[in-house]
Amino acid sequence: MTATDSSPRRLSAEVRTTAVLAAPLVAGHVSTGLISFVDSVIAGRHGTQTLAAVAVGTALFWLPVIVPMGTLMALPPSVSQLDGAGRRGEIGALFRQSLWLALALGLVLFGFLTAVVYALAPMGIAPEIIPGATAFLHGIRWGVPALTLFLCMRYLAEGMHWTLPTMALSAAGLFVLLPLGYVLTFGEYGLPELGAGGLGIASAAMLWLQAISFAVVLKRARRFDDLNLFERFDPPQWPAMRGLLGTGLPIGVTVLMEGSLFIVTALLIGRLGDVPAAAHQIAINVASLSFMVPMGLAEATTVRVGHSLGRGDVAGVRRAAWAGLVIVIGTQVLSGTALLLGNEFVVGFYTQDAAVAALAATLLLYAAAFQFPDGIQVLSAGALRGLRDTRVPMVLAGLAYWGIGMPLGAGLGLGLGWGPTGMWLGLIAGLSVAAVLLGSRFLRASAPARLAAQGNAPSSAER
Repeated sequence: MTATDSSPRRLSAEVRTTAVLAAPLVAGHVSTGLISFVDSVIAGRHGTQTLAAVAVGTALFWLPVIVPMGTLMALPPSVSQLDGAGRRGEIGALFRQSLWLALALGLVLFGFLTAVVYALAPMGIAPEIIPGATAFLHGIRWGVPALTLFLCMRYLAEGMHWTLPTMALSAAGLFVLLPLGYVLTFGEYGLPELGAGGLGIASAAMLWLQAISFAVVLKRARRFDDLNLFERFDPPQWPAMRGLLGTGLPIGVTVLMEGSLFIVTALLIGRLGDVPAAAHQIAINVASLSFMVPMGLAEATTVRVGHSLGRGDVAGVRRAAWAGLVIVIGTQVLSGTALLLGNEFVVGFYTQDAAVAALAATLLLYAAAFQFPDGIQVLSAGALRGLRDTRVPMVLAGLAYWGIGMPLGAGLGLGLGWGPTGMWLGLIAGLSVAAVLLGSRFLRASAPARLAAQGNAPSSAER
């Protein structure tokens, strides 16, 4: 990016537009992150083994879910580019095909979560953790199809610059999960005490309520009347789904490689026993909450970049990315400072176990260190998605996370015996390299001469 891409006034206006678009997304992501917070707090109050079981179960749940989440991320830039190009009439048909794709992905993941529990012992998970993790996964698997359908509807709305439903429904989920999760975990009101399994069942119920509610919102939203989203039944059409998969699968693999870096880290730490596993779960849950802010900004940047590309505004593409970067730098300063100064205070919400609390507080210092690279890499990835440039970023992400981050973390944490702190140093290294590689890729992909040569067609940036 260069300073000549945007005047200060136009950049300031873009910052405001991006902030307004991103605010509900950030709030929605924070609410989603608070779901894991609620799970962790309830589990921690129930016992250290329950918290460790939820840590492992959550890791194995999000490992497969990341793939459809990333794959369906093809929808916002596709929708925003169609909207920006004045082709709203094509959005409804694209949405209906994305519903078929979401349903198929949800059913595949249900089968995966059913079978994966048999791999816990071969993975080397501590024996005392396996029963609770199994119960959690068997409960939450029933909500996976609802989650993929919810994501499909959410990404449609976000691609059309309507982000309030994401915020509202994500926040409403907390009001379902908190009481229901507590009652089922502890066995209140005469119900059996289900422990980690109760949290899994409560999470599944919440996901279905969110999906049904979002469908009702879209059906009744006047702003989408001209799209005819639910007016007719379309059978699956391979050309349309192939287009979504062509853009979305590389995104899914990219997000998987980043997310699995954290997930596999949790599983490796789970081999060290319940105290390290519980401490890591606390630290990664707090770090994940802070990550919700740049993630929401990245999604808003995807939409703004895609909209600019669709209407042929070459300068606006980089202006949208600059706006996101300005905001994300400010948010990461705040989150890094909060983690650095408030680590012990935050840990106190999760556990009264002194050993778990001490290790978790230390890990939060490492989390503070990766706030800047984490924010920059996710924003760069979001801007590239707006260009529908997804294949090269997939390779770059694989190099950063699995060529550098994981080998370094495993070598330090397990090979040299540094434990969780060594694994977290690997996380910092992987995210830092990803920030450099993805940021550099966007600079090349968004060069005005390159965009002009491609003609700004909605699919051209994939090349």
